[in-house]
Amino acid sequence: MTTYTRGDLDVSAARFAVVVSRFNKPVTEGLLTGAVEALQEHGAKNVDIYWCPGAFEIPLVAQRLAARGGLDAIICLGAVIKGQTYHFEVISNSVVRAIQQVALDTGIPVALGILTPLTASQALERSDPERANKGAEAALAAMEMVHLMQQIGK
Repeated sequence: MTTYTRGDLDVSAARFAVVVSRFNKPVTEGLLTGAVEALQEHGAKNVDIYWCPGAFEIPLVAQRLAARGGLDAIICLGAVIKGQTYHFEVISNSVVRAIQQVALDTGIPVALGILTPLTASQALERSDPERANKGAEAALAAMEMVHLMQQIGK
């Protein structure tokens, strides 16, 4: 039996794109800080950051980047905070499904770093670079997937 594991996560030769939403910028800036710090901690040198208007636009940017080629993984960062209308559910569900579809259609790992908290304070807590930062977690997932995809091969 062969077991494929995370490995050492040396991603110095990998190329990443980070797609981040400007909407809820105090939250998304924290997510971005966490993601970039995690990537740098594991040796990433090739990281491009793409800002887009909101979470709804993230999948299109990710799809275009994946289609362009040359990337080992894409990290998607955003925050959709629950309000008083159904808008939260519509956007959250659409964005998550679309991000997953980009990965399935292209074979490129696309990490989900879209927060869907009930309150702004929950969002800020999850994006704090000094705490359990979900941007860092998304970056770690992307790095692990790069390593796993290399083990699996074409």
